[in-house]
Amino acid sequence: MVSIHLYGKLRRFVEGSEAGHGNVLKFEPQSGETLERLLARAGIPLDEIYNIFFNAKLLATRSAMAHWIRYQQVHANPLEWKLDITVKAGDRIGLFGRDMAALVI
Repeated sequence: MVSIHLYGKLRRFVEGSEAGHGNVLKFEPQSGETLERLLARAGIPLDEIYNIFFNAKLLATRSAMAHWIRYQQVHANPLEWKLDITVKAGDRIGLFGRDMAALVI
């Protein structure tokens, strides 16, 4: 299973979620499925996401401050939003909505 942890207003994509609970979606990855395709399958619009963490590393962000924070990163430039990374069982994805931007970066 791939687990997608949703924060802020993105939690509404988890059916029956309530404050402090229900922020995780779980999917069985399809063969060769990319993160972009998985997010589409989950029904989560990319324009509502501010930061994406992939296995505890910053994958994509809308903040130019990411360089200064010095998170471990998947790609050299997380501002490019390269979501063609293949997901596999055991991967953990963290999605922070635009309302959570100041708490992460």
